[in-house]
Amino acid sequence: MPDQFFADIYRDTEQLTWAPTEKVRERGRRRTRQTKIAATLAGAVAVALIATGAVALAGGREAAPTPVLPATGSPTPTPAPPATSAPPSPPPTSTTPTTPAAPPSSTSGRPSAGTTDPAIPAAAMLRLSDLPAGFTMTTGDVDGDWSVESVSIYCRELPSRASHGRIAQRTVSYDSPTTGMVQQVVRYSGGNAARDVDRIRAMFTGCVTGSTSSLSVLADGLGAGDESLLVGSDIEGVPSRWLVVRQGDLVAQLTMDMNSGPEDARQYARRVAQRLCAGTDAC
Repeated sequence: MPDQFFADIYRDTEQLTWAPTEKVRERGRRRTRQTKIAATLAGAVAVALIATGAVALAGGREAAPTPVLPATGSPTPTPAPPATSAPPSPPPTSTTPTTPAAPPSSTSGRPSAGTTDPAIPAAAMLRLSDLPAGFTMTTGDVDGDWSVESVSIYCRELPSRASHGRIAQRTVSYDSPTTGMVQQVVRYSGGNAARDVDRIRAMFTGCVTGSTSSLSVLADGLGAGDESLLVGSDIEGVPSRWLVVRQGDLVAQLTMDMNSGPEDARQYARRVAQRLCAGTDAC
């Protein structure tokens, strides 16, 4: 019995038609020629590429970089975002109440800005050290016709008699064995302090009296305070003198000796203005 392998080949090729021998040889020769042509073309392409690279190097130009193909492996895992740290916890709140600092105390007697107390401090008045030796001091209202307003009744014509905006006043009398002086300090609201000085100046300048009386401004601008002047009157042979000094919203009147002149008034005006600074923020 024939071998099974050869029997299967015989069965599969029994019905095949074989090409003639010459035709099989022609197919082999044709395949050989095609293989040689493909090899020749591949060599020519390689030579051309080598020549092009050499020319590029000779011209000083860098060859184009070979593109890097993307990796075909597993994708690179995306890095996880950095962990954010939690915000710091606020410091614990103290349960101990904080005592506010006490405001600095004032020892000068001068009212601070914005104070609602219009009172005039004692430090704003003349002191005994500002006067010649032998004077004593008495506080409180003083009776009698001693102020500049007291002589206005002798004026037949008076430019202005009204005094507005008085909100506080303080009066002190100084006495010695030979003479006496009275000081009054008035605090005015708004700009009424300057208006009051203008009223006094106008009264002693424009007052029309009889033949036996006269009012006049003896000196104006004594170099003390915001304004300072010396005014005088002679009523039927009785002379009087007043020193008027304004410092901010305070106006001081000081009676002077009947023989006092501008130089005496200037010395007292400086002392009065300095003391007034204890009662106003204008200094």
